[in-house]
Amino acid sequence: MAVKSEWPEVGDLVIATVKKVTDYGAYVWLDEYDKEGLLHISEISSSWIRNIRNFVREGQKVILKVLRVDEEKGHIDLSLRRVTKRERIEKRMMWKRERKAEALLRSVAEKLGLSMDEIYKKAGSLIDKEYGLYGGLEKAAKEGAEAFTKIGVPKEIAVALAEVAKERIRLPYVKVKGIVELRCMKPNGVNLIKEAFLKAEKSEKPKDVAIRFYVVSAPKYCVEVSAENYKIAEKVLHNIAENVVSNIKKAGGEGNFRRVR
Repeated sequence: MAVKSEWPEVGDLVIATVKKVTDYGAYVWLDEYDKEGLLHISEISSSWIRNIRNFVREGQKVILKVLRVDEEKGHIDLSLRRVTKRERIEKRMMWKRERKAEALLRSVAEKLGLSMDEIYKKAGSLIDKEYGLYGGLEKAAKEGAEAFTKIGVPKEIAVALAEVAKERIRLPYVKVKGIVELRCMKPNGVNLIKEAFLKAEKSEKPKDVAIRFYVVSAPKYCVEVSAENYKIAEKVLHNIAENVVSNIKKAGGEGNFRRVR
């Protein structure tokens, strides 16, 4: 299902398997397009190549950049040396995500007694067009089956996909933290500080946000917030911290907050 029928475009990054190494380069198979391409020796490395097999070997998976495409002759010229480290990392990550998404679709297809063609036609193509396949599964892991039913995926398939997504996709989270310094000279000051944290947590507990408090060294306490993005995490962190400080001041103590990296 990952195989595309069309041709890659100049500048695209592609995943390829080295099929044959010669003195003048390597013939590779483009895994995503089911087509052959040539990696000329001049495009393997910027440095001098004494032995081409020190750089590429049969069976190796490589990330290449498309230089030229001639559909009439069926030729695709590729480059290894023009792929940056960052491009290589990002393409590899994208490839892994696509493979995982397909594995999840296959799992649901088997569970529902459908072929891969059927589940892709009824669900995968719709999800891919609306969100991107893996992005859609991440969305369903957060929001449930409704993320799919609202774009036309049959309910039975949507529910099954959402269940599998929640089980197998670890949602990306960011973490931010800050320090609150709290002092309360009253006899029950320790308990009042505990209550200040408990009240703050109860008043600010958004969905899909994790909040953690721990002692650094009295009177310093760390407030740690994990959320799906920095905007949400920062907002919750500051609201929580302000709430804690406000609560302890109302109880007769004093406090302040500072953000830490």
